[in-house]
Amino acid sequence: MTISEIAKLAGVSTSTVSRVFSHHPNIREDVRNHVFAVARQHGYHPRISNKQKNVVIITPYNSDYPVHSCVDMLLMALTQELPPRGFRLEILPHDNLERLAGIQFCGAVAIGAEPEDFRDWPDRFTPPLVLVDRKGERMPPEVYQVRSDENQGMELAINHLYERGCRKIGCIIHGDPGTGNADLRRAAIERALREHGLPANDYLIHFSGPGTERYVDLIGKLLRQNVDALFCPGGNAGIVSLYAFSLFNKRIPDDISLIATEQTFFSEYAVPPQTTVTQDYKAVAAAVADVIEARIDGRRAEPSTVLPYRLIKRESVRVRG
Repeated sequence: MTISEIAKLAGVSTSTVSRVFSHHPNIREDVRNHVFAVARQHGYHPRISNKQKNVVIITPYNSDYPVHSCVDMLLMALTQELPPRGFRLEILPHDNLERLAGIQFCGAVAIGAEPEDFRDWPDRFTPPLVLVDRKGERMPPEVYQVRSDENQGMELAINHLYERGCRKIGCIIHGDPGTGNADLRRAAIERALREHGLPANDYLIHFSGPGTERYVDLIGKLLRQNVDALFCPGGNAGIVSLYAFSLFNKRIPDDISLIATEQTFFSEYAVPPQTTVTQDYKAVAAAVADVIEARIDGRRAEPSTVLPYRLIKRESVRVRG
């Protein structure tokens, strides 16, 4: 089927259909929706133009301090990977998605966004969307996922603490249940602890909520449980934990071992330098670019790409006898 046939079925001109598929800003919303509906009804998916190499990066509109959090490190990796491949980038906050209707683009990347927010993507746009750092079930066509292996990453940290002699590990998971990767991380942590015969209960495993306000209180509770190690995946716990331990007169790693999430320009230079788990941001960015390039060329792309975490060993975990 051609765009001329779609135009005839939709009762509009071929040039109108062309403008709809290229997301031309001067097309009425009702016309755009009608043409897309006709195309979907007849199973027509237009070839993405390789001349419109604009990629929209959708970022969260709420940002935690410091700027070098997971979202920002992913953004940095994408800005290093995509332009050398000939792509132009536009950054768009998640709360301004209506602007997409007026942008010509060949692909979009959503960092840390909830998959449910994009169930209607094929109904609105033809370019592919790549969800980064989230796991969604039964995603619609042209919505792809590139994420890191949360099970492997959590196990990596727990295994390292166990190998170093830690036997009562407290965990603070960034976020709330039901949001982001929080539930995946909790399940993986519980499983890893139990595989080593270590305690895994609500006294030792907590959610931080969306910010950093609860960390000090939660660390105090964990210290009263006499934990010998703390694992804090996500957020900015590496910084906040140092502050909390100073309040409780505890030293890392003499009194307690710590593993946090890698934060550029902090983890390596903290005192002591922090052992961390980290996504392979360069590999994530490359996988995102591969998906978009494949779809532009009309090739199939993997619906889901899962990449391993890395453990960066520094001085915040000591060997316990």
